Amino acid sequence: MQLNISNLTSGINIAAFHAVDSLANPSLNTVMAYIGSSFFIVLPLILVYLIYRKDRNAMLFAFSVVVLYAISETIKLIVREPRPCDVSSLYWINKVGCESSFSFPSSHATTLTGLYFITRTYKYLNILYIVWLFLVLFGRVYLGQHYLTDVIAGFIISIVVGYAIIRNKERINNILYKIISVVPNPISARLGKN
Repeated sequence: MQLNISNLTSGINIAAFHAVDSLANPSLNTVMAYIGSSFFIVLPLILVYLIYRKDRNAMLFAFSVVVLYAISETIKLIVREPRPCDVSSLYWINKVGCESSFSFPSSHATTLTGLYFITRTYKYLNILYIVWLFLVLFGRVYLGQHYLTDVIAGFIISIVVGYAIIRNKERINNILYKIISVVPNPISARLGKN
């Protein structure tokens, strides 16, 4: 089920590329590329922070990352939309590298947006998270890695799934803690039952 490229290279997506193209410069390209890759640092730091705070939702956070990412990658394999940086008619957009996976939905948007429901209980962490999330999502279009519609779809999917996870957090936490309590480890000892 591959999407029709002509639908993606018109309308809101083209307008978004024109808007970000007016900002493009080598320095911002470098900054946005680093911000896009920063989730490898930011997500583990948040997890460590939650564990340090003995937040019972630390395991829920890790679980949510895995579930949201898996959903995103599954949809990508079904839809098989090429990235805008791989579309020859979009030769003019700002392109910084081109990732080898498919485009729809944005895995960054799908994985990161729903985590807001867990970070929101910490005022300063939540503010920093929202600012960082906005920069990451902006960067996906700015770098030519995604269409704006990929980011919007990932955002919506993530909100729906993240909300479902947080609504069932007690059940999910109970299952996760039963699983990690089978094998003694420093994380389960640190988090314990609150």
